[in-house]
Amino acid sequence: MLRENINDLIALAAVAEERSFTRAAARLNVSQSALSHTIKGLEQRLGMRLLTRTTRSVAPTIEGEDLLATLTPCFEMIESRLRALNDARDQPTGTVRIAATEYAIETLLWPKLSPVLKQHPAINIEFVMDYGYTDLAEAQCDAGVRYGEQVSEGMISMRIGPDERMICVAAPAYFDAAGKPATPQDLSDHRCVNLRLSTHGALYAWEFEDADGSEIRVKVQGQACFNTINPVLQAARDGHGIAMVPERLAQPHLDSGALHVCLDSYCPLFPGFHLYYPSRLRPSSAFGVVLDALRDNKQRS
Repeated sequence: MLRENINDLIALAAVAEERSFTRAAARLNVSQSALSHTIKGLEQRLGMRLLTRTTRSVAPTIEGEDLLATLTPCFEMIESRLRALNDARDQPTGTVRIAATEYAIETLLWPKLSPVLKQHPAINIEFVMDYGYTDLAEAQCDAGVRYGEQVSEGMISMRIGPDERMICVAAPAYFDAAGKPATPQDLSDHRCVNLRLSTHGALYAWEFEDADGSEIRVKVQGQACFNTINPVLQAARDGHGIAMVPERLAQPHLDSGALHVCLDSYCPLFPGFHLYYPSRLRPSSAFGVVLDALRDNKQRS
């Protein structure tokens, strides 16, 4: 009986955790129809309904919850033991999926992790570009990257980069024609390059800090809007208005004179990039290597 049902029980646990046949099928690398057939077969053999299905969601029944309460610790124990055996091998191996912004990937993650791939040929790293606070389970990622150390319950946060500043920049020709704003409120009289956040579709509100430390938030207007940061920087270089971008990203263009800064005294430092991942996650050998490579042992700049 156990041998007959073990794969079906794994399928049941995946559907219950994902709350979706579609996501569970992708996770198990099977078709949705095959997964549905598997669950129906298990329910028929056990003589009870284990999942409640609606057009929008899937949830365990009372009997399903009771069965999963027994199964889940057993599966976690088996997985933990298998990972321990894997870690005992000399060569770190496995795939690590990290969700992060394009800027974080290009300026921080890739420079630190490129040498890891050359040093450890059995490690694979997959980058998932995302500008939101990613639900790691839903995105099937091992870790995510965001500004600041504040994370939800059950997550671990680890600093991986220095403090940052978002600064306002534009091409010299734009400032020659339109002048420079003296205060953040003056931005309402200027053309600006917007960034739309993919998480909830809202335009990014530019954040400043007054001399007394009070926060100023300004929503700006302009002809161009993007949902990744590199085109925002390029649009500023092309003279389409003022853009708010990470200082480190803009620095080469400031050094060359292609961009100039405005409102510099209103742009404060804030906590830099942090890696977040589930506290209950037992790091695989590959994930441990990635953590060591990304850990920032330097003091805040």
